Amino acid sequence: MTQPPGPDPRPLTGEPLAIDLLNTRWIDGGGRHDLLDTVSGLAIWLDSPPVREHLTLGTSLTSSAAAPSPEAPLTADRATLDRLLTARTALDALAATAVHRNPATPEDSARLNEVLAHGRIRRTLGPGGLPESVVEVDEPSWLPAWYAAENWLRLVADRPDRIRHCANDACVLHFHDTSKNGTRRWCSMAGCGNRAKAQRHYARRTGT
Repeated sequence: MTQPPGPDPRPLTGEPLAIDLLNTRWIDGGGRHDLLDTVSGLAIWLDSPPVREHLTLGTSLTSSAAAPSPEAPLTADRATLDRLLTARTALDALAATAVHRNPATPEDSARLNEVLAHGRIRRTLGPGGLPESVVEVDEPSWLPAWYAAENWLRLVADRPDRIRHCANDACVLHFHDTSKNGTRRWCSMAGCGNRAKAQRHYARRTGT
């Protein structure tokens, strides 16, 4: 019997898929970590509830579209991992410019477009007379990478200024700021936010 993946060890989960993929790397007291160093780590990522929901159920591609479903079960294998890492590399470069509100370079755009070229959205009229959208990919192993790349398009089409890097310079995590006023600064208040607060308090007490 196949062993179920272990718990997701990352400090921040539940961000939009493109950002969640970026957050497979993090830093804590134990040093730097990369969940996608191994195929077993990929299995944990694919089994993470927010990721599984996005990849299994899909998202409505238009207001009237049915949610797309993968054409094959998601498999944690080397091919899927390699293609996901290709997408992460492309997203990493795009995020680095987005957080500074700079436009994407042609080279960075081309890297993401290479991933997107392996999938497409097919629109059909369903049995009930309503439009449906189905995601088709060249191979099932491209599906997670394609969905992450497509999710980035949604983020930059909506509010690219809400794609943020944690204000802690020692942190490598990103987030999508959904606060009403767009004032979120930290990956989490429980983590970097509290550490910054403690540092300010210490500085006031010591005068440093």
